[in-house]
Amino acid sequence: MNGSYLLRRMKEADLDVVLRWRNSDRIRENMYTDRHITMEEHSRWYTTNQYTRASDCSIFEIDGQSMGFINFTRFDPQNQSCHWGFYVGDPQAPRGSGSIMGSLGLEHCFENLRMRKCFGEAFAFNAASIAFHRKLGFREEGSLRKQIWKNGRYEDVLTFILSTEEWFRIKNELHSKIFNVPFVVDEGGGDG
Repeated sequence: MNGSYLLRRMKEADLDVVLRWRNSDRIRENMYTDRHITMEEHSRWYTTNQYTRASDCSIFEIDGQSMGFINFTRFDPQNQSCHWGFYVGDPQAPRGSGSIMGSLGLEHCFENLRMRKCFGEAFAFNAASIAFHRKLGFREEGSLRKQIWKNGRYEDVLTFILSTEEWFRIKNELHSKIFNVPFVVDEGGGDG
C-alpha cells in the first residue's frame, strides 16, 4: 500500500469524526462500553484528557485523510507501561491500514513515550483483534474469564503484551512486510 502516513495528536477539531467512528455499530460491538456516546460525554472525555494527560490520543491519516484512532492509557510511570486501544474508523480505509496504524502507534509508544511494555486486550470472540495483536508481535499473556458483561452474558477477555525489547527485535521485519515507504510520527503538541 502506497501513500503518505501520519500519526498525529488528536485535536478538538477531530471530535466529530472520532465520535462518529466510536458510535458506529462495527466499532461499538467490540468495545467494553457498547452504548452510544453523546457529544457532551465525548467532549468531557476529551477536555479531561487535555488537562490530565491520562491518555495519549492520536489520529492516523493516509494522504491527509483521517482513517483511525489510537489511544494509550493507564500509564504506570514507575514501571514504564501502558495499555492501548485502537480502531480503523473509516470503513473505506484501504486494506492494510490497520497494520500501518498499529506499527506507527507502537513506534510512538516505545520511542516517543518511552514505554517498556504495552498491554492490549481483546474479547475472546474478536478474532480480528487477536490476529492483529499477534501480527504486531504481541504475545498472549492470559485470559480474564467472564470479565465483561456484553451480549447478555459475561465475555472472556484475552490479554496481550509487547515489550520494548521484542518491539525493537521485530520492528524492521514488520515494517518491511507492511509498507515500503518512510513514515512519520508527529510529536507536535497540537493546538487542542
